[in-house]
Amino acid sequence: MRTVIFRTVAPYLTSLMVLFSIFVLLRGHNEPGGGFIGGLIAASAFAVYGIACGVSPVRRAMYFHPMALSGFGLLLATLSGLLSLFFDVPFLTGLWTSPHLFGVELDLSTPLFFDIGVYFVVVGSITSVALALEEREKS
Repeated sequence: MRTVIFRTVAPYLTSLMVLFSIFVLLRGHNEPGGGFIGGLIAASAFAVYGIACGVSPVRRAMYFHPMALSGFGLLLATLSGLLSLFFDVPFLTGLWTSPHLFGVELDLSTPLFFDIGVYFVVVGSITSVALALEEREKS
């Protein structure tokens, strides 16, 4: 299904899907969404791009290897849980802070970093599987 229209639209569709996945990731604490659903949307975007243009352009567009993204996400999620142990509270207890950057108060929390870690794990692992299946199908 590598029609001219699909190959032309796929990069724009992929960009919109990745942007939407980040929106879903960041709104996940107040409304439905979060790291897992956002990661699935982003992985679907890379799969669509891979079907349209092939595996090599997807690997070039991702910049990092998908399993490296997965490993980074797992490290980030684990560190966000371990941070609570330094404050004598149970593992994975949420901690919040509000630093002032450039005159703006920014609310940060360990659940947000945990969700970002889950996002990277899902994007990395699902994209890695999808690219491996796409490469295998072509050979």
